Amino acid sequence: MLNRLLSHDLPRSRWLAAALLAIALLLLLQPFLFPGAKALNVAARMLVFVLLVASYDLLLGYTGIVSFAHTMFFGIGAYGVAIACTRLAGEDGPGFGAVLLGLGGALAVSLGLSLVIGLFSLRVKAIFFAMITLAVAAAFQTLASQLSELTGGEDGLSFRVPAALSPSFEPFESPVFGLVIDGRTLAYWGLYGVVVLAFLALLRIVNSPFGRVLQAIRENDFRAEAIGYRTVAYRTLGNVLAAGFATLAGALLALWLRYTGPETTLSFEVMLDVLLIVVIGGMGTLYGAVIGTVLFVFAQNYLQDALRWVGGDGGALAGVPVLGALVTPDRWLLWLGLGFVLCVYFFPSGVVGRLRARNPNEPA
Repeated sequence: MLNRLLSHDLPRSRWLAAALLAIALLLLLQPFLFPGAKALNVAARMLVFVLLVASYDLLLGYTGIVSFAHTMFFGIGAYGVAIACTRLAGEDGPGFGAVLLGLGGALAVSLGLSLVIGLFSLRVKAIFFAMITLAVAAAFQTLASQLSELTGGEDGLSFRVPAALSPSFEPFESPVFGLVIDGRTLAYWGLYGVVVLAFLALLRIVNSPFGRVLQAIRENDFRAEAIGYRTVAYRTLGNVLAAGFATLAGALLALWLRYTGPETTLSFEVMLDVLLIVVIGGMGTLYGAVIGTVLFVFAQNYLQDALRWVGGDGGALAGVPVLGALVTPDRWLLWLGLGFVLCVYFFPSGVVGRLRARNPNEPA
């Protein structure tokens, strides 16, 4: 049963299987285990980025396509839902129909745009395709900033969500196992369910005959074309599928934040984060998206707090010369970068690649 659910792509490492199981359970039970707004927001961001990074790995890791426009589709999903919820909201706020309409419109735009980019750009060499996608993404970010009447410009859009997803909605009169379940908690579990289903769908895609062809194109596109596969068509379809899942991730982030703007979805910093996570987790394995995202987002949100405890005012190393200055909370980006360098040095094929290499024959 589990083998079929995972599309016959088992972790093949006991350590990896244990880590994935622990992450899945901790994220599922997060509202009970780690109460608080920050912990819930960090967990929700992990879920969204798992889907976003996994969709990008479909391009980079499985097809060998380097694209810098992936966050553009991420932003289209976010803006689609935000615009629909803003324009179609009634006196009691928008309904789920508005959300679905916004998501459907965003998917239509993303799929059409990715199809055009794929058909006209994937015939060129990889570096030129990367430059084309970078230019398109930059143009789209500028467009989103300029169309202030529609997108809110640089300020972005804040909007209301369906009443069932708002914090004021409380379906139960009394707490459940000490937790007051409200619309925010239900929104988190809904986000968890959608991400799990989308991740399983991605696993099915990469382990299908279509996914095998994508991997063959990645290894040697000339040989794949020589044996009869239309490589441009397969690459274009892979680009369209990845764009669709990225659009879904953007819509989920917008619903969770109840806000979207150029900096949250369209900025190049988000694209860099996705690239870093893919490298940390391991390219060509969707499980790397899970491990890499959890490590990166956790460090991004809690490393500064850890440094504040060690080197901040009253910290253990606050008075130590030189070292005390290096471990201050203001230096958290330095330590994050150092951690990334060490990760690449000790895990050149990513964390998942290293774990699988140690146990290549393990069934799980």
